[in-house]
Amino acid sequence: MKVSEIMTESVASLNSDDTIERAAQLMMEHNIGSIPVCRGEKVVGVITDRDITLRSVANGQNAKVQTVKEIMSSNPVLIQPSMETEDAARIMSERQIRRLPVVENDNLVGIISLGDIATNSTMKNLAEKTLCEISEPCTPII
Repeated sequence: MKVSEIMTESVASLNSDDTIERAAQLMMEHNIGSIPVCRGEKVVGVITDRDITLRSVANGQNAKVQTVKEIMSSNPVLIQPSMETEDAARIMSERQIRRLPVVENDNLVGIISLGDIATNSTMKNLAEKTLCEISEPCTPII
């Protein structure tokens, strides 16, 4: 099955100059924990609720003035809508991430999440395996 068949096409996004407060408001409004950061339609980063917690709130930053670009993850993993869902799940497992922005011709066209895979009745086993691998602790470097 192709990513385009199960991805979410309507995606909230942010500009890198938006505030952390705006990011949190969008997450609350859409009940999501990750938002692509775009310059036009080109994805330049991703911000997560965890980024906000660890890179902003925990450091005592002012969410009304701190910008998304200050704490976002740059160089996000991006995939194409023509990719097989199994390959997307493999990337999620390898990178230990639950959501992947989907781009076509450098433009954001959707997002695929572990939840999208899990709610597809033919892919429940793949979702279970992927979640186990995402949740596996990284091997510490000694």
